[in-house]
Formats: sequence, structure tokens, C-alpha cells
Amino acid sequence: MKLIKSFRGLRPTRDLAADIASHPYDVLSREEAFALATDNPLSFLHVNKPEVDVAPEVSPYDPSVYAKGRENLDKFIEQGALVRDKKDSLYVYQQVMGNHTQTGIVAVASVDAYEADLIRKHEFTRPDKEDDRVQHMDALGAQVGPVFVTYQAQTRINALIAELVLNDPEYDFQAEDRTHHTFWIVQDDEIISFIESAINDLGCLYVADGHHRSAAASRVRTFFRDRNPDHTGDESYNFFLVVLFPHDQMQILDYNRIIKDFGDKTTQEFLEELADSFDVKPLENASKAKPVAPQQFGLYTENQWFRLELHELRRTEINEGDPVSSLDVSILQDTILGPILDIHDQRTDKRVDFVGGVRGLEELERRVDSGQWQAAIALYPTSIGSLMSVADAGEIMPPKSTWFEPKLKSGLIVHVLD
Repeated sequence: MKLIKSFRGLRPTRDLAADIASHPYDVLSREEAFALATDNPLSFLHVNKPEVDVAPEVSPYDPSVYAKGRENLDKFIEQGALVRDKKDSLYVYQQVMGNHTQTGIVAVASVDAYEADLIRKHEFTRPDKEDDRVQHMDALGAQVGPVFVTYQAQTRINALIAELVLNDPEYDFQAEDRTHHTFWIVQDDEIISFIESAINDLGCLYVADGHHRSAAASRVRTFFRDRNPDHTGDESYNFFLVVLFPHDQMQILDYNRIIKDFGDKTTQEFLEELADSFDVKPLENASKAKPVAPQQFGLYTENQWFRLELHELRRTEINEGDPVSSLDVSILQDTILGPILDIHDQRTDKRVDFVGGVRGLEELERRVDSGQWQAAIALYPTSIGSLMSVADAGEIMPPKSTWFEPKLKSGLIVHVLD
């Protein structure tokens, strides 16, 4: 079964790309998005987070919000800010963040392959978030945020991409976070055929980030198919927008936790219970608090950092053959959150929240020192190999197991559903 193919992308003119490119819709609050979009009428936030253009009291899930997104997308097209390519193309998208470089292929992926689990998942979706993306895609008649996909790295694909990025790019700019974004168009039929064949020969792909968008694309395909009496399966709505990166270029950062309270326990009682499973070592400062290996955690509470090392006996109890229970996020749940703090569902329990590692340990300290949270727990990052093993086993990772950086910009490419 075909996994990916080329498509006619709708994208910015060369001179406007840097102004249009925006954060993904799900990494900004409404207030943050409003602040960024207000002074930039070209910001793609007007399309992918259109609540910035309606009254604050209007729910972001109100039908008028999605209608505003469609209106703004149409306006971008009418003004000539976005132009659709005349022929099916692939695209190369490179991001440089500090010392890290990742180079991906922009394509559309098959909904049939997704539903057949040839594009594998590792997360559950939340119904409200999935419904939001369904309504957004359906109203706009387009997918405006790419799904972040990975695949087992292939030497022949890497070699070709290395040649393609020697050509002059279509877009080349540095974003406000100092991440560099470079974008090339691939329209040579032989090269397109080679890339499509090489990817389609892999057998499977993996959703890294974008489970709500991919699930929504499957549901939206059903809407479009049911409305089309002449459906053939080749229409653009049978595919969804992706950027594919080789697994060995993926950068996963730590995804840390902050804890509202210790329940009815004092800090001393909490530390004593931790000692049943961990060696608890006080640290002089944060410089040694960041975990450097699996099964190691950092704890911050009452202006003090601790290193938590799992006892050897507890290590032997972990089933290393189980790709889920051997994850550090599972060990955290099974040794601390559940048995000590009575937090059993991290998705719904308001006593726990999540902080991406890109913000550093300083953000954990700031949140705890504010007095609104009692403790923070720093984790070692989940590996891409673990993610793929979980997906291959048909299992689901615990919530908020991975934080990918850098994030893909929205607005550099749109997949029109027609």
C-alpha cells in the first residue's frame, strides 16, 4: 500500500514566507497567539488559530471561529500571499536549532495506510482536541498544520537529500527563537519517483507528533467521501500533510512534571517514602540535577534539588522486554505518582502538569518557587527507539512522554482538500 505521495502545495510567495510562518496552533495560549498576531496581519496564526480574530468571550470552538479561519485563508489566497503549485511536488524542509540539524521530506500520507496501522501511533487522542481539528479542517477545506512523522533512516534517501540541499532554497530565514528554517521545492519527476518509492518500500512510518491532526484527517476524509458521489480514492482528501524525518535526526527533549501538593504528607514524609524505591541524594545546586541516564530523576522542592536513583532491587523488577513499563515515565507513575501521591491518571488529574524540557530546569524552579506548585520532577528524555518499539507493539505511551524540538512552522505549506 502506498504510504506517501507528492501533491500541489499551497504556500507563501518567497518574499512573504518569514512573515507568514507561525508557531503551531497547539503550543500557544490564546493570549500568546493574540499578542503575536495583532501586529502581523500576515501571521498564519490568523488561519491556524483564528480565535485571535474574534471577541475574547467567544469560545475557540464556536463555529464562527472556524468560519473566520476559512475567511482568513481565502483572503491570503486572494491577496496572492499564498499560491498553489501548478504540478505535484515534494518539498525538503530543514531546521537548525543550535547544534542540531534535521532535514525532512514534505509530502502527503495515505489515510488508508494510517487506518491500516502502516502509519503507526503511540498516543491516545483527546476527543475535544480531535474534534477541534476536525472542525477546523472541514471548515477550511485544507490541512494547515503538518503531522511530524519519522521513519527508519535509509542511506539512499539521506544521500539524495544531501544533494538536494545544495541547491538554492525557496525559503531561508531565522525565526524569533533563533531556529533556522530552509525550504526547497522538488519538481523533477525522476527524483519524486525515487523518493516516493524509497519511502513506500519501508513498510511503515511513525507518527511522532500530531496524533490529533492525523486522527482528524481520517475523520474528515469520511465527510468528504460521503459528500462525493463520484469518490475514487485518489482525491486529495484521502491524504494528509506530513513532514518525514529519519529517526536518527529526531531530537526528543525531556518532558518534566510539576506537582501541586504531596496530599496529606509533609515534605519529610514524602522524601522518606521515596527512599523505599530510590537513593535520594541532596544536591548543592541545579547543575547536577538534570538526569543523565534512564531510571534517574531530579526532584526540586523547598529550594532544594535532589537526585533520585532507582534502587537496584527495583531495577530488577522492571520488565525490560515491555516497551511501555520500562519507560521512565511509567517508572515515575508506578513508583511515585501512583503509590505515594495518589495521582493515577495524568491526563485528568489537576495535581500534575507538564513542562517541556526546552524551557530548562530554571522553569521548573520558577514554577515551584511561585508557591503554586510544591515540587518538580525532571526526567531523562524518552528515546526515539523506545517510541518506535511502543508503536511496533501496538501499545500506547503514557501521556506527555515526548517533547520534540524544533517545532515545525505552520504556514510554509498547506494541503488543499479537493
